[in-house]
Amino acid sequence: MRGPSRNANTASALRLGLPARARPSAPGLFLERRLLALGYRLMAGMDEAGRGAWAGPVVAAAVILPVDRPDLLPLLRGVNDSKKLTARQRERLGPQIESLAVAAGVGAASAAEIDRLGIVPATRLAMQRAVAALDPAPEALLVDAVDLTRLVPLPQHALCYGDAISLSIAAASILAKVNRDRLMARLEAHYPGYGFARHKGYGTAVHQAALKRLGASDIHRQSFAPVKACREKKD
Repeated sequence: MRGPSRNANTASALRLGLPARARPSAPGLFLERRLLALGYRLMAGMDEAGRGAWAGPVVAAAVILPVDRPDLLPLLRGVNDSKKLTARQRERLGPQIESLAVAAGVGAASAAEIDRLGIVPATRLAMQRAVAALDPAPEALLVDAVDLTRLVPLPQHALCYGDAISLSIAAASILAKVNRDRLMARLEAHYPGYGFARHKGYGTAVHQAALKRLGASDIHRQSFAPVKACREKKD
């Protein structure tokens, strides 16, 4: 059963409201059930990872869960905002999400694209690519804090702290983080000395010391202030 035909291929902001507890202890299916009641069946939760890092891409994930399954919440017990989970927990939950998902897609925007476009437009680009990777395509989107109405022609609901409220967004936050962490660990071999496998490109003391010692690499975000400052000192 498809969603309402009047909304097909139309970008519009949905007004779904919030659960009684706006910041519940664990994400649930309140928003997903509101979309089901409106006639949507394929809804993608979306989130990103790496927005604040000094190096590497920003990575986005989109996840369509079988939200009409009565056993979905217990099957995905433990799924939460990726920042609240350990790396081991995320690695355990990632395959569970992928095996249960109707579809999952990942997209990225490179450091060069971040420098050229800015971090917010680059994040939107990564999310657009994640949506494009979904098969089947979604009918509506639930997005963590990013407005995609200009890029993705679908009904959508963006909200702050979405990964704490929506199970679909929380699942996407885990897949985005797991995929980006794995990529940064692989990049360690190509850019030795920076410690990417350890800090994943974020602004730690170890990373800052490596920048001072080695200078910026071509996967560093040259437009970010700490990297720019390091480059100016080298010059």
